[in-house]
Amino acid sequence: MTTDSGVVIVDKPSGITSHRVVGQLRRLLGTRKIGHAGTLDPMATGVLILGVNRGTRLLGHLALHDKRYLATIRLGESSSTDDADGDVTPVANASALTPEQIEAALAPLRGDLEQIPSTYSAIKVDGKRAYALARAGEEVELKPRAVTVSRFDVVDSRVVGECLDLDVDVECSSGTYIRALARDLGAALGVGGHLTSLRRTRIGRYSIDDAVTLAETAPPLMALADAARLSFPVVDLTDDEATDVRYGRRIERAVPATPTGLIAPTGELLALYEPDGDGAKPLAVLVGS
Repeated sequence: MTTDSGVVIVDKPSGITSHRVVGQLRRLLGTRKIGHAGTLDPMATGVLILGVNRGTRLLGHLALHDKRYLATIRLGESSSTDDADGDVTPVANASALTPEQIEAALAPLRGDLEQIPSTYSAIKVDGKRAYALARAGEEVELKPRAVTVSRFDVVDSRVVGECLDLDVDVECSSGTYIRALARDLGAALGVGGHLTSLRRTRIGRYSIDDAVTLAETAPPLMALADAARLSFPVVDLTDDEATDVRYGRRIERAVPATPTGLIAPTGELLALYEPDGDGAKPLAVLVGS
C-alpha cells in the first residue's frame, strides 16, 4: 500500500521515541518517506508533527514555530539528564520555598535568554550527539543558544517529602530546552531541579486538540495546502504563475514572507517561495512539471 502526501499531528505517548512513532506510521501508511519536526524525548508526550512523502519537505520550516508546554518541575533533586529518566540525586530541602522566592527565580528565566542546552541533548559536538558523548563518560561543553521564553508561569504546586513539585505553563521559541529551564530554576534556588513530566500542547497553530492517537488503522492526512495555511502566509496563483512555479522559476509576484506557500488554482500546494526583489524565488518546489 502507498499513500498520498500530507501532514499528521500525533499525540505522542510517553515511553517511546519520536523515531518509533515514525516507524509505526510507516507501517500504517505503507511508505518509508516519513519524518517528524521537533523531537520529543521518550518521557514527553503531546504534539508531534509528521510529514508524509512530499510533506517531509515542509518539516524544517514547521519546526521553527513557537511551542507551548505543560510540565512538572521537581525542586530539591537534580538529575544527570535534567529529567526523570536520568540518575536523580537529592540536593536540598525545597519543601519550604515560598511563592515569592520561586517568582524571583522565575523572572530572569523569561524573555530573551542565552540558554545552555541540557548535556543529554541531540546537539552535535564534533560530529557526535551530545548525549552519546555524555553516556560514554566524556566531558560535554555546549555553547549557549539564543532562545525566547514568553511565558514561564506556575499554575500549581505541592510538597512531596522534602521536594516541591511545580506544574508550569511554558511558551517559548523553537530550540528552547524545558529540561534546561528546570535545571536553571533549581540552580537559582540552590535546591536542584529536574523535569518529572512534559507535555507539548502546541507547535505554532498546531494544537493538541488536532492530534490523533496512533492506533492500528492509518490516520487521515492533512492536505499540504491546509498545513501551509496553518503555518505560513499563502498566495493563490494564476494558471500561468502555477506553470512557472512547477518548473521552479522565479515569478513576478511579491510574497509577504520567507517562506510563503504558493497555491495552484486547483488548491494544491506547489512550493514554498521567498521574496526576491519585486518578485519571488523558490525555497522548495513540492511538485514537478
